[in-house]
Amino acid sequence: MCDNRHVRLHHAYGFALDPTAAQQRALASHVGAARFASNWGLEQVRASMALREFELCMFGEVRTPLLGWNLYALRREWNAQKDVQAPWWRENSKEAYSSGLAALALALHNWSESRQGKRAGARMGFPRFRKRGHPMGCRFTTGAIRIDDERHLTLPRIGRMRTCEATTALLRRVSAGTARILSATVSCEAGRWCVSFGCEVERRVPESNGHQDTVGVDLGVLALATLSTGETVPGPRALRAGLRKLRRLSRHHSRCQRGSHNRRKAAQRLARHHARVANLRRDHLHELTTRLAKSHGRIVVEDLNVAGMSRSSRGTAEAPGRNVRAKSGLNRSLADASFGEVRRMLEYKCRWYGSELVVADRFFPSSKTCSRCGTVRSQLGLGDRFFTCPACGLSIDRDLNAAINLAGWAHPDVAVSASETENACPRGGQPGLGPARPVDAGTGIAPEPAGTTGGRRQPHVPYVCC
Repeated sequence: MCDNRHVRLHHAYGFALDPTAAQQRALASHVGAARFASNWGLEQVRASMALREFELCMFGEVRTPLLGWNLYALRREWNAQKDVQAPWWRENSKEAYSSGLAALALALHNWSESRQGKRAGARMGFPRFRKRGHPMGCRFTTGAIRIDDERHLTLPRIGRMRTCEATTALLRRVSAGTARILSATVSCEAGRWCVSFGCEVERRVPESNGHQDTVGVDLGVLALATLSTGETVPGPRALRAGLRKLRRLSRHHSRCQRGSHNRRKAAQRLARHHARVANLRRDHLHELTTRLAKSHGRIVVEDLNVAGMSRSSRGTAEAPGRNVRAKSGLNRSLADASFGEVRRMLEYKCRWYGSELVVADRFFPSSKTCSRCGTVRSQLGLGDRFFTCPACGLSIDRDLNAAINLAGWAHPDVAVSASETENACPRGGQPGLGPARPVDAGTGIAPEPAGTTGGRRQPHVPYVCC
């Protein structure tokens, strides 16, 4: 029996809405108010920065204080000018304008942190004005925010609305007192209104899910996931399946006259297709990661540099790239697989279900290392789908070989050196195309019964730094 502990976590519960025509206009008005407040605040910040730069050039010193970039300073300035700038502000909830200013404050903070080198990742640009029709939401933190029953909820100033799906999962927790709604964010995606409740949930997290095995997961393009047990999980390839229709809808949208009703309808059809592709991919990833987190005690994945893997090879005019078309197709397949999303889901689901997630070192040569003797090959191209060991003669699928090596990464009882491992081929020197057994790889992903080794020392996978 596994011990359980109760922890408080922040969860998000999303539901699709079924608003009436009047409620759709109210939701669109609130989202537009958030966009207006964000653009107004950005205009004030840019004007303040331009004035200070002018004073520095003309007078040699800055005489005007800089407008604060935090939410409290922007909100204080908005409250002082809202009657003049937006006399219609009473038509919407105050939370709409506050959410727009909060988004602007966060964007300015991220830009400042990125410019000073305090933020990891690619350098961020200065915030830009938001256009009508671009994705944006409105966040409510105060007021009447509640779940009425399995099909209805209430939001401030908008009132009671019906949902397209049952809200039973959140309603039961709120009724039992194990969840508290902190905020509600409404947004429109591909013509469908959705609401996301940010909640503080008291969740029972098990110390262990009852499984003591270790599984290595190698992510790839041809097969989304290859497990060290020999199982291959194909990916949905949602973008590739819908690419032909996507191109047709894109051509039709680009050929419509700007500002026409036909162009607006074509944009809606294109957005719905993009949403369908994203939903198919997200549903498949949720099923895969949930099954892995529930069925295995320890999961080992690679620390993939997805940004580097999907970098364009176009090059520059002075040094043009090679195989640009083929590399662009590979980049599209990498984006369709969503390696980063798989790891993100595994991180929180392993905590939920009592399993352990181990991330192997980014420079660990999992594909180039023999899963039987530990020999590391110097070269292994993308076209080489089978790994052939020059030392022991093992021939195995490269993805399965990498998954077995990843499973061995999580075990501390590795051999001291490659000379201490067993290099003999257990198949009598005849390499086969079948998957190597976990006991042959020495990963320990499944404990062996006592007395089955026959006194033979089990081989281990040594850690060899590339």
